Amino acid sequence: MDKETVLNLVKARIGITSGARDEYLTAIISGVKKELEDLQGLSIELDNPFILMFVVDYATWRYQNRDSHDGMPRHLQFRLHNLVISSVKKNDE
Repeated sequence: MDKETVLNLVKARIGITSGARDEYLTAIISGVKKELEDLQGLSIELDNPFILMFVVDYATWRYQNRDSHDGMPRHLQFRLHNLVISSVKKNDE
């Protein structure tokens, strides 16, 4: 799967049908992927449905909470924690 798939899933989750916000949403998706790779040390394999849906949900949350100073919701924190742990476990094997 590619960024276009992620973009379409984010738009579906938000309820956007036009392409008017595509550039902004694509920038958010790229930022999320870069953050996960550089700051969390994760390998973003969008063929993995767990990672794909995390990127979609995280990008959606970023879009919907762009003016909020609230922290990441617990369900996203939990899933990110699981991704980091599974990545470390995979690297140890």
